[in-house]
Amino acid sequence: MLEPSQTDSPTRPSYRRPVGITKGPGEETHEYTFVSRDDDQVLKNGEYVYYELPDPEVVVLNGGIGEVPVRRVLGRVIKRVPLQLYPDTFLGEPEISPAEVAAMVGYNSRTNELFELHVAIMGYYDPVTGSFINPWIPPQSGKRIYLADDAMLAEILSRKKDMDPGSATVGSLLTRAPNAVPIVLSVKDLVSTHLAIIASTGAGKSYLASVVIEELMKPQNKACVLIVDPHGEYGTLDQIANYAQFSAEGDGAGRGYRAQVQVYKPEQVKVRISTLNIGDMRQLLPEMTEKQQYLLSRALRKVHETKRSHPWGVADLKQAIKAVSRQKNDEDSEGADDSSTVHALTWRVEQRFEHSFTFDDTQHLDLPEIFRPGQCTVLQLNEIDERDQQVIVATLLRRLNQARMDTERGKVHSGESYLPYPVFVLLEEAHHFAPGGTEVVSTGILKQVLAEGRKFGIGVGLISQRPGKLDADVLSQCQTQCIMRIVNEIDQKSVAAAIEGVGRDLLGNLPALSKGQVIVAGAAVNTPVICRVRTRYTQHGGESKDAPDLWQQYFNKDTPESRRRSDAPLNGNRGFNMMR
Repeated sequence: MLEPSQTDSPTRPSYRRPVGITKGPGEETHEYTFVSRDDDQVLKNGEYVYYELPDPEVVVLNGGIGEVPVRRVLGRVIKRVPLQLYPDTFLGEPEISPAEVAAMVGYNSRTNELFELHVAIMGYYDPVTGSFINPWIPPQSGKRIYLADDAMLAEILSRKKDMDPGSATVGSLLTRAPNAVPIVLSVKDLVSTHLAIIASTGAGKSYLASVVIEELMKPQNKACVLIVDPHGEYGTLDQIANYAQFSAEGDGAGRGYRAQVQVYKPEQVKVRISTLNIGDMRQLLPEMTEKQQYLLSRALRKVHETKRSHPWGVADLKQAIKAVSRQKNDEDSEGADDSSTVHALTWRVEQRFEHSFTFDDTQHLDLPEIFRPGQCTVLQLNEIDERDQQVIVATLLRRLNQARMDTERGKVHSGESYLPYPVFVLLEEAHHFAPGGTEVVSTGILKQVLAEGRKFGIGVGLISQRPGKLDADVLSQCQTQCIMRIVNEIDQKSVAAAIEGVGRDLLGNLPALSKGQVIVAGAAVNTPVICRVRTRYTQHGGESKDAPDLWQQYFNKDTPESRRRSDAPLNGNRGFNMMR
């Protein structure tokens, strides 16, 4: 007897019915095969099916009378192999459909196509542990296979439900109709175990990252977010203030909420010179001689000892360089003259810092100002040199890490180092800040934050279009992964080597993913899924320039007059003859 489904699904009839019969074990231990005609064309790669097993942990009362509780063992279709198709002779005339040929010769059209489908067993869902438990044995031959309905998948694929506290709905299941099965991330797991968004250029990684940020800024999260934006792509997030989805009225027990976005332009991003260490200085003053590095390291120690926790500037550093040079000369029995080294070093310090727009004696980014719950801060670094960007990130992460440690340990209770709430930092172009095969000034502190930040409430999101150029240790620390289209074979291997928990069948789909499609795996979901990214509320700021359209605009009717003015010779001259 047919049983009504919990909800009607757009991808299957409204009654639960078998879609196939088990054939036997698959190629691997946790795989099986089943045979199906698939008349409704619903058993595509990546689709979810299940079979039923009696639940041995539930005792059936009344002498076993009544329905026996069952477990639904979920699996994912990973391969589709044809067993029987139309004879080749039926396909020889393009003008005549094979069905018409079959009807003329009395061929049974219901048996014209038969498929063997390979399924990777995921297991039955245990709501207590929030995970899938593998039964460790494939189903018996002849067992009925069912297509999982939308309600079942919405219940077990995601750790959270849409709009629940701590939820982030990034899209819907690709194999079903749009919005039929929401894919909802657990923000707690996303932040505490770190996030990686990996994709080739143009696959939509910054779009997906903006969707994640939008979800974090909704009233059910009210997150504290910082975005390091090397290309100036995330400025359009300031439109968040215009949408009702990012606000909530007060309920009498607390204040109302409206998400805030603060965008810092490149000229507003400041680093106080006294927060720099010797590693930062080596990055900013490359190709120093050994003598210069020695003097500079001693000068930094001296100025830190002299000023202690008070800010200091370029003048203080130059004085310290001269002071340690004199001290060194006094200690040197041979009385070596370091005046040329001192002069060269102080000149380099002056040239590098005295006229810098980024490095300042007194100004810097105030941590309580850029890290606030309900606020997303965007640091636009698009006009800043890459070396300087690395130093900015290194100093900011050091200060943030120290502030969170001191706050959690009760060492500070106020001031600019007091941050009494978790934070989430999103790094675009992460391979610039932790490149593979080499180490830059930001690599060490980034690794430290990824390894230890969980204890102190620092979550990190990494975005990269070249995982092959990203430090493998850094990538492996991110326990929630969003992987979009990747065509480069080296990058595919890097992802496969660094990321656990994503099946080889899913990774094999990476080159075939379209723009806006993503494999989501790891701690923030119950099982890896292929997701269709939802539409953003705010405008996307990372679109490529439409060169033909801009060229056409040059010849629009509104521009000839301005073009004539710009092309006209200065002071009314008609130019001059080069041959005169």
